[in-house]
Amino acid sequence: MIYLTDTNVLLGFSFPADPRYPIVRAAIRELLANEHQLRTTSQNFAEFWNVSTRPTDRNGFGQTTVEADDLLQDLETLFPLLPDSPTVYPAWRQLVVKYDVSGVQVHDARLAASMIAHNVKHILTFNVTDFQRYTDEGIEVVNPAAV
Repeated sequence: MIYLTDTNVLLGFSFPADPRYPIVRAAIRELLANEHQLRTTSQNFAEFWNVSTRPTDRNGFGQTTVEADDLLQDLETLFPLLPDSPTVYPAWRQLVVKYDVSGVQVHDARLAASMIAHNVKHILTFNVTDFQRYTDEGIEVVNPAAV
């Protein structure tokens, strides 16, 4: 199976001081041991960069761009990108209308659209409730703590 790896999982994987670190590491180890594929999107990597380089007093990790670049290079190897496909936008457009999505939730809708466009059925995320609305689209939301 292919899992889309959400930004909060990428962050938890990358920062040992993050309380999610041991949970994420165990979940990733288990999924890979069972020969599942872990993927992500360019949006997730952009969000990762945003949080990684944001100051700690603004709920970020306070990394320099050089440090973030080093981390991102490692992540790019471990979590290959789903391609930015022209089919993602129409799927996103349909989802935001169908599910009355507004505000910051439009970003999660884009991840769901990417999953639909690439026939990815599982998302690994701590934000389970943010993706629950898309279960009717065939998306299964998996909390790393439940792996």
